[in-house]
Amino acid sequence: MAVTALTQETLGTLPGEVATPSYDRSELTAGIVHFGVGGFHRAHQAMYLDRLMNDGKAHDWAICGVGVLPGDARMRDALTAQDGLYTLVLKHPDGTREARVIGSIVEYLFAPDDPEAVIEKMAGPAVRIVSLTVTEGGYNIHPVTGEFDAEAPAIRADLAPGAVPATVFGLVTEALRRRRAQGVTPFTVMSCDNIQGNGHVARRSFTAFARLADPDLAAWIESSVAFPDSMVDRITPVTTGQDREAVARRFGVEDAWPVVCEPFTQWVLEERFPGGRPPFEEAGVQVVTDVEPYELMKLRLLNAGHQALCYLGYLSGYRYAHEAATDPAIAAFLLDYMDIEATPTLRPVPGIDLEAYKRTLIERFSNPEVRDTLARLCAESSDRIPKWLLPVVREQLARGGEVTRAAAVVAGWARYAEGIDESGEPIEIVDPLRDRLTAAARRQREHPTAFIEDRDLFGDLADDRRFVEPYLRALESLHTQGARATVRELAGHGTRT
Repeated sequence: MAVTALTQETLGTLPGEVATPSYDRSELTAGIVHFGVGGFHRAHQAMYLDRLMNDGKAHDWAICGVGVLPGDARMRDALTAQDGLYTLVLKHPDGTREARVIGSIVEYLFAPDDPEAVIEKMAGPAVRIVSLTVTEGGYNIHPVTGEFDAEAPAIRADLAPGAVPATVFGLVTEALRRRRAQGVTPFTVMSCDNIQGNGHVARRSFTAFARLADPDLAAWIESSVAFPDSMVDRITPVTTGQDREAVARRFGVEDAWPVVCEPFTQWVLEERFPGGRPPFEEAGVQVVTDVEPYELMKLRLLNAGHQALCYLGYLSGYRYAHEAATDPAIAAFLLDYMDIEATPTLRPVPGIDLEAYKRTLIERFSNPEVRDTLARLCAESSDRIPKWLLPVVREQLARGGEVTRAAAVVAGWARYAEGIDESGEPIEIVDPLRDRLTAAARRQREHPTAFIEDRDLFGDLADDRRFVEPYLRALESLHTQGARATVRELAGHGTRT
């Protein structure tokens, strides 16, 4: 099959099995500025907008992507060369592939190149939403205190007199300042990150930064800017060289950065958009008045479930999520965690059958075509565990419930953080706190609670025997019996309620 480089000019020459935008992209205007254009954003929010545009809607809601970090230059180069286009490939469990070219991103700005262009884009009245996928750690919030870290070097640099904004906080705050000065209605700040109460977290971060820079502006932001909550869901593994080759071989498309993902997608969004929004509900988004029940369900079952899967799965010798999820002992352990420990902390979720949802999660994790790596799920744990798993632990302790499995997940993380697997092979730890975590983990054979004594991550959990005792049992078992035997024992002795 001939291979065609993906650009606006070549769209009409792509094979018929590749769906392409049915709308005139030259007539699109950017109504959304998005920080953090990665795989998930392109498999999710940008895809929903493309759906609307193919239905003749939301043509004034196209996306201008923004990169802030040095590594974002790669995305700038890829999308600029392809006129903002990319291929989204859905991987069905039976091996079926669906390919669609997404056209909803019409511009990409790299803030280190021209911060003024980014600020002016957001300051203009055409932009009514600024959205974010900046990762769980991108909000500069202390994991235990929940306070904005004003001493972070990048924040201090942005707050220096006469500084040119370089962080998302500085850029967004300056754009809001200009809109206020010009009498332009403020845009809505829409977080799409996997954080409980992501809208509230975003409000706290941006107003805290603004308060340090200009207290009057901060008061205006607090009273005038909307920060809706959202719950987002679609398993989207990191794009690999094999994915690029497969898109070229199977679909005849040369794409510098395609996106692959599972068929399942969900987006629950709070109705709080005073400046207007696209008709998201017409593309399958659930627009509701209260997102919290849905986000707790997703964060504590899917996201924390991924953490229950990844460390123990990796230490058991697996390298892909589907391999671990189809191990009967790991699947049983995972369901026990969800049923016995996570579910009691949830509120009723309107329109959702929780029992069916949990079984569907196991099916999704078991999709062999997605080939989601356990290493990806194990990355950035110091941002993920405190936000996804430890709230379950604390709520269960408060209500006198079980924490045996959640404690074992933390023990799995502690054992993984030692950086050596059960075969003596090195583990590449990807975490902003890697050196600190590994140093603590390597002390735990002599000092078993060393890892959980990090109060910045665990608070006072090391002082609570109800958590410490099952944690130490699991950690000792991981050291003496190994992960497979530990999981079998946990799965075989669970108390179903």
